[in-house]
Amino acid sequence: MNKWQAMTVFVKVSELKSFAEAGRQFHMSPPAVSRIISALETEIGARLLIRTTRSVKLTEAGERYFSDCQRILSEVSEAEAIAAGAYSKPTGTLSVTAPALFGTQFVLPILTDYLDLYSDVRGRSLFVDRVVNIVDEDVDVAVRIGHLPDSGFAATQVGKVRRVICGSPAYFEKWGVPTVPSDLTKHRIVATTNAWASLEWRFGCQRKSAVHINPRLLCSNNEAAISAAVSGWGLTRILSYQIAPLLSESKLQTVLSDYEEEALPIHVVHPDGRQASAKVRKFVDLSVSRLRANRYFN
Repeated sequence: MNKWQAMTVFVKVSELKSFAEAGRQFHMSPPAVSRIISALETEIGARLLIRTTRSVKLTEAGERYFSDCQRILSEVSEAEAIAAGAYSKPTGTLSVTAPALFGTQFVLPILTDYLDLYSDVRGRSLFVDRVVNIVDEDVDVAVRIGHLPDSGFAATQVGKVRRVICGSPAYFEKWGVPTVPSDLTKHRIVATTNAWASLEWRFGCQRKSAVHINPRLLCSNNEAAISAAVSGWGLTRILSYQIAPLLSESKLQTVLSDYEEEALPIHVVHPDGRQASAKVRKFVDLSVSRLRANRYFN
């Protein structure tokens, strides 16, 4: 018996719940399909399917075997595609996720340049301030800021960013400069209400402390909080890359740098490991190179 053919027929019968329909797809008669399944059951030594005149149902052993067959057939097909060179050219749709502001500022330019290089690829971006489940939401590549859980995904670190407290020169001239974290209770604080926000600001690797802030202004996104800080209205806490151009232009200044927490790593993550398709490999290579060259987080 051809085991590969038998497993393929068994999976199709299990999916369609029909010997006749499976036979039509393989250009075989229902009796021929039945003989293949019977021979497979004899060789395995277990009943896999319960057949009646009206239905086909998996046994408990059949359920387990069906799951294993799906996995094995998928892995064999992938190995054949790789060997045949099907993954040598980027094609299809590439889906990329990143935090909202980081994605817009740094990942989107990489994605558009990538699409210019590979005309057979379409791009899809998902830039949101939440942790996207890259398997459930069919994402090929994710840029993550922060320490990664042990997921088994391939991850390459490309830089680090810091949490910083900032304000405008005009604000500091009017309200003074905080010199220790507890001074923040005397200042106007602008905070955000996004998924990462907390009203307890923690500080320092060596000078560990925490301050419970009472913000005068709550903003729904980082851009609004930054804008309020630039206007001189108050202080906000943000990731360093989000205000890097404003710092270089002296529109904002950071304070309490001696009390900053450990820097957060930035990783490029994808679930496919070494068997990633060409579209993923090429995008990961370009992203790692470009992000590592960026002075805002390296």
